[in-house]
Amino acid sequence: MSTCPRCAASLPDGVSFCSACGSTITAPPVTPPPQPYAPVQPGAYIGPQENSGKAIGSLVCGLLFFIPFSFIVAIVLGHIALSEIKRSAGRLKGQGMAIAGLVLGYGTIVFVPILLIIAAIAIPNLLRARMAANEASAVGALRTYSTAMITYASQCPNVGFPASVQDLGPGNGDCNGANLVNTVFATPAMERSGYRFFYSPGPTDPGSHVVTYTITADPVTENTTGSRHFFVDESGVIRYARDMPATSASPPLE
Repeated sequence: MSTCPRCAASLPDGVSFCSACGSTITAPPVTPPPQPYAPVQPGAYIGPQENSGKAIGSLVCGLLFFIPFSFIVAIVLGHIALSEIKRSAGRLKGQGMAIAGLVLGYGTIVFVPILLIIAAIAIPNLLRARMAANEASAVGALRTYSTAMITYASQCPNVGFPASVQDLGPGNGDCNGANLVNTVFATPAMERSGYRFFYSPGPTDPGSHVVTYTITADPVTENTTGSRHFFVDESGVIRYARDMPATSASPPLE
């Protein structure tokens, strides 16, 4: 039951007009029930969050996997960061960065052995291929020298073979500069494609003609730039030896 605010007549609930005086009945405002108060849990942090420095460090070290042992630092910092973030009760953030650093760190551990196996297979093959190319270049250089020597001796019959490879190089086309090789080949003790070349003229005959010569080609670094030593003389036959300088007694190159 409700009461008319004008005539104080008793009225049933929900009517809009008073049956006694005809006044309009206004419904009282409905007050919502009070919401329960949610207290802050003890120890909860309600201030601004900070990025975990260790999480950032874990991610950076994980990205720098090419630096030795950086992946180990990434794993250690990642685990420490996750533990600190969990204990901080919301004060620290950066869990995603820490997890990313852990993934990169553990991924490096998985792939490093694979890379080492590939390198162990590929590097020796590359080294052998490089030595083979250097040796082929050295043999080609000796053939160039042999051809130039024969040509020089025919152009300078009063001299025979040159006293120095410089006489084969650029010049006036005479016996002191026969223009038979370029400046590189006319350099004494030439180094080319991992090999060092030495020219030695032989003794002269009674007519002061140089009738013999030797040229050797030795690797600059044994078993790295080449494994074979080479030798050629006035016969034009190129000979080779392993682990020692080649001589006229060495087997001919096939």
